[in-house]
Amino acid sequence: MTKKIVITGIGATSPLGGTARESWEALLAGDSGARSLEHDWVATYDLPVTFAAEAKVRPDTVLERPVAKRLDPSSQLALVAAKEAFADAGSPDVPSERLGVDFSTGIGGVWTLLDAWDTLREKGPRRVMPMTVPMLMPNAPAAAVSMHFEARAYARTVASACASSTEAIANAYEHLQAGLADVVIAGGSESAIHPITIASFASMQALSRRNDDPATASRPYDVTRDGFVMGEGAAALVLETEEHALARGARIYAELAGGGVTADSHHITAPEPEGLGASRAVQLALDAAGATADDVTHINAHATSTPVGDVAEVRAMHRIFGERIREIPVSATKAAHGHLLGGTGALEAMFATLAIVERQAPPTINVTEQDPDAPLRISPEPMPLGDEPQLVISNSFGFGGHNAVIAIRSV
Repeated sequence: MTKKIVITGIGATSPLGGTARESWEALLAGDSGARSLEHDWVATYDLPVTFAAEAKVRPDTVLERPVAKRLDPSSQLALVAAKEAFADAGSPDVPSERLGVDFSTGIGGVWTLLDAWDTLREKGPRRVMPMTVPMLMPNAPAAAVSMHFEARAYARTVASACASSTEAIANAYEHLQAGLADVVIAGGSESAIHPITIASFASMQALSRRNDDPATASRPYDVTRDGFVMGEGAAALVLETEEHALARGARIYAELAGGGVTADSHHITAPEPEGLGASRAVQLALDAAGATADDVTHINAHATSTPVGDVAEVRAMHRIFGERIREIPVSATKAAHGHLLGGTGALEAMFATLAIVERQAPPTINVTEQDPDAPLRISPEPMPLGDEPQLVISNSFGFGGHNAVIAIRSV
């Protein structure tokens, strides 16, 4: 028997704000989290891209100092978001063995790894921190969250590039359906705004180079788009069976109605150009939700602002929705918060949830001349969603051909 899985808590720390609510309000206001980087290393390495969307509130200013010192920034961000989400859910009193964690990252502790490498070269092996490996490993965010909340049902990590946290949420849905836990903290985090990642993404022509105007650099669907903006942050959802939520009198935001995960098996960085794998992921999510394409009222698109990726996603959506894709309100929120890589899907799932609750689709900023190959209904202002039942899909597609889509329904 299929269980109804509901969202009872949300948390986030992003380039737009230090909490879920602050991030949402800044998104609706049309703010941008992209800014010029003021670190010395920008000039030291003569980087071709000198801006990014860093977390607006540094996580080590929120966490207790002894805790922060033992965690890479990616784990710090994860813990900040998870703590907010759990508190928002009413800190459910659940046995440790029935509390699970599905938390992801795309890259992991890159700052810890490369700082340790610098220490080794400059000062020798005895000066390398003993906690280097536990801090850099990609399961560290999930481990930090599980240890903080004493979640002993399981603590699992998926690393599927930019699809990671959407896949983690889809996995949480499956784990709750399978009865592995009663409550799950699911999400993702990333802190990879580092000279090596900026240099690498820039080398492959993936980053925008609008150094003179960072706030307008991410422009999904615009004819002048020239790449994405690196972002940083984390987001978390508290998920549980409806039966468990009702029994404890929890406030329910929305239903996590299903998820779909596929692989392109096409190219290590480029999406399959016709969107075959992406459209299958959408269809699987709709099937899991017991829904059809006609039921979808809003789409939070992956829309990174790359010339190739945006059009491939539009083609995928056209396969599912046909000409109706011109009518469905679409939000491309990375225009505001940048691309959080492994954390971006969770942040956008949180935004999709609030879009349902507040009945408005977030704006897509920075589009001054919409690409005719992307004939979508987007707006620089929030779009009303109406009073009818809502079904939102949130898309995430990552390097390696990873596709993950979740469906969220109003309650």
